[in-house]
Amino acid sequence: MRRRYTTITLLILDVLCAIGVFNVALLARGLGRHDSLVLQPLFAPIAILLFAVYLIDGYSPRTDMLSVDYASQHVIAFLGALVATLLLTFVFVTAPYALQGSRLVLSLSFAGIAALTLGYRRAIHLRRLSSRGARALVFVGDAQSSALFREEYAKMVMYQPVVFATNTDPSADGAAGSVEAPRAFANLLGEIESGQVAVEAIILRESARDLAPGVSRRLVQLYFAGVPTYTLELFHQVYWRKIPIYRINPTWLFQEGFKIAREPAFERLKRASDIFLSGVGLTLGAPFIALGGIAVWLEDRGPVFFVQTRVGKNHVPFRLLKLRSMRVDAPRGDPYTRPGDARITRVGRLLRASRLDELPQLWNVLRGDMSLIGPRAEWDRLVESYERDIPCYHFRHLVKPGITGWAQVNYPYGANLEDTIRKLEYDLYYIRHFSFTLDAAIVLKTIHIMLFGKGR
Repeated sequence: MRRRYTTITLLILDVLCAIGVFNVALLARGLGRHDSLVLQPLFAPIAILLFAVYLIDGYSPRTDMLSVDYASQHVIAFLGALVATLLLTFVFVTAPYALQGSRLVLSLSFAGIAALTLGYRRAIHLRRLSSRGARALVFVGDAQSSALFREEYAKMVMYQPVVFATNTDPSADGAAGSVEAPRAFANLLGEIESGQVAVEAIILRESARDLAPGVSRRLVQLYFAGVPTYTLELFHQVYWRKIPIYRINPTWLFQEGFKIAREPAFERLKRASDIFLSGVGLTLGAPFIALGGIAVWLEDRGPVFFVQTRVGKNHVPFRLLKLRSMRVDAPRGDPYTRPGDARITRVGRLLRASRLDELPQLWNVLRGDMSLIGPRAEWDRLVESYERDIPCYHFRHLVKPGITGWAQVNYPYGANLEDTIRKLEYDLYYIRHFSFTLDAAIVLKTIHIMLFGKGR
């Protein structure tokens, strides 16, 4: 209930803020009236604005509104909303329209709304953090699963306290990998119900059949009182937006299903958008590819393009195309690119930093080898190794690989087996939850990464 209240509050504030700022700007420009508000012409711009903020999780109370990353994504989302509104207002709408009087009004209005909405988001987030105080997450599991959860929790950089509990005898269960011994869950439930322990959510590692008699009923009552209960898998998906690798087995695909695999219409629409956007991208990017190619050739007179066999959808290999960023005589022992890698040329460092080396991959998208968005296209030699060492790694080949994707925007460049496993968790989340909304969110996050030079 608290989370829903925060979301609704932000939505209402955004609508009121947009109406107020637009009307003030129109009045200042002499396009509005003092005795009435301009409302109907604002429906489309406000809808676009709200959708853009939704894509960056701007209505989720779990988003860290105080971070620099969120601030930059917030600005990028508003720039995207401004561009979309300008196109709608001055290109697609032919009838007279109140907002067509001034592009400056639209630009200044979006700038003002972006600043105000970010400001009160930070204030609300600060207040929510202070009011939440020491509200904890409760993890219910055995010693081994508790230790694994603590380790994963630290990797995800969360700061809420965690209380570990067990259905077994706590003294027999050990310290659960923590300094503080686990609590008896039945006793802890009583303290939660009485308000002695403030709880954000309860996370269950066990299945329902492992719960003590009466515990399930009490959990339902707590849920209706505003304390949600998650299975560990669902917690991963809701809070961290990935699917834990422990949950994957050879029959999982048939048990859970994948929307993109079951609905060919999604794939056809995605392919149509790939063809259109890659065609536009190649047209606009051709001068940059040409300049990059000339720079590559001038540095060492070697090949302009780097061509490598990668694995695509349904495990079909294809030849991936990039601007070459490494020396022609570079040793090929290490399959990963390391920080400060001596194999990268001076021009190559610039191409990688600007992502210009990726532009030729648009040709692979146009050909149908890849999509704009999807799991990273991996080298066939690495895929052979991963499929031996990582259970169900082949599930990621259910869809076309992409130039960018959910794993790429949520996890840095992987340079070992552990990184690959963690990126696979994000890839599986994308495959299972594919939607054009998720694709749009990935685009915004990719722009953020490109602008601030994250990843490799």
